[in-house]
Amino acid sequence: MPKQIHSYEVLRRPIVTEKSTALAATGKYVFEVAPGANKPQIQEAVERAFEVRVSSVNVMNVRGKRKRRGRVLTTGRDWKKAIVTLQAGDQIQLFEGV
Repeated sequence: MPKQIHSYEVLRRPIVTEKSTALAATGKYVFEVAPGANKPQIQEAVERAFEVRVSSVNVMNVRGKRKRRGRVLTTGRDWKKAIVTLQAGDQIQLFEGV
């Protein structure tokens, strides 16, 4: 049985890139989510936070990027990404007027 996470702790931040902005035009929104969150928890969190209806959730684990500082090789932190598809007619206003 998965660990229960409060719905306000599931969503960490929206991912705003060129690719995610293009997806937003088709009704798909990208978020960084808690590593222990599953699809039903993510769906509930988005529906509660933005008062929309979610039709599907796709989740992926993103590995941290490797970087070199001189001779030292470091790795960024791993994180979890969710692509949330909304039902037709629903929309999330992340940045109004930008």
